[in-house]
Amino acid sequence: MRLGLNVGYWGASPVDNVALAQEADRLGFHSVWTAEAYGSDAVSPLVWLAAKTEKINVGTAIMQMTARVPAMTAATAMTIDLLTQGRMLVGIGASGPQVVEGWHGVPYGKPVTRAREYVEIMRTIWKREQPLEFHGEHYDIPCKGGTGLGKPLKSIIHPFRNSIPIYLAAVGPKNVALAAEIADGWLPIFFSPERVPVYREWLDEGFAKSGAAKDLTNFDIAPTVHIVIGDDVSACRNQVKPMLALYIGGMGAKGKNFYYDIACRYGYQEAADQIQGFYLTGKKMEAIAAVPDALVDEVALCGPKERIAERLAAWKTCGIKTLICGTSDIGALRTMAELTL
Repeated sequence: MRLGLNVGYWGASPVDNVALAQEADRLGFHSVWTAEAYGSDAVSPLVWLAAKTEKINVGTAIMQMTARVPAMTAATAMTIDLLTQGRMLVGIGASGPQVVEGWHGVPYGKPVTRAREYVEIMRTIWKREQPLEFHGEHYDIPCKGGTGLGKPLKSIIHPFRNSIPIYLAAVGPKNVALAAEIADGWLPIFFSPERVPVYREWLDEGFAKSGAAKDLTNFDIAPTVHIVIGDDVSACRNQVKPMLALYIGGMGAKGKNFYYDIACRYGYQEAADQIQGFYLTGKKMEAIAAVPDALVDEVALCGPKERIAERLAAWKTCGIKTLICGTSDIGALRTMAELTL
């Protein structure tokens, strides 16, 4: 099992993650990943980290598809891949309706169809076998209407690689199956090694549709796992609970929250209802307190080094290829490297 580092997205002001990324690079981590929500973008910090590191792969977890047309994402990936001599990993995803419609001003539409078209367009651009021409439900290239002067174009630059690895962020059955079918990897959120059977059916469905000999041995499941190391297990869990409460309770709306659905799928519906009820009525502290310890233990690694080592055994044998560490603690990176690499 390989290790990655997810530095996330900024809060109200910039965060200097250079030393963290450089240490991950020195320790032999596979990749460092950036994110975006509705503030800092994923690409700008990623390029900065790429320039400050030497060997570690650089990836987006994720670039929101509705924020960029696929040709722009393909061009961005090609450029970074050339600058880094083949270190780019393209993580894309739909995000949720709140951000897609409320921030980007784009109808949420059909995320599965959008992702399928998006990936096909990017791969066509990178191959440079012919000028780009694509007519789908979400993307029409060259577009009909307008001036009528648009024509199929081929990328000016020649990519460093004709096939840059694509990772798809996915939560529900159709999106997970699509990731297994068309992508090189899957970026799950709140992944639990104890719940692999929940996902295995969806993954196998996608593998079967791929037309290639794909299975867990050549497909990268790369979950971000929050790492909090300390002697007091309860105190460590308490550092993870606000994030779980935010996503389960506040990301989305009642009846349309993908992270709430994950908690229910794992058997925590009663707790998820409480968390959501508290959060949507402004009772954030109560929502945090309602997050079960058992859920934290399933999706995060918390506690002293010995406990982390014990719980890592399940992660190493559950079929994932890259465990992406969600931490800003250099000491936690060193501990994970010692226990894993």
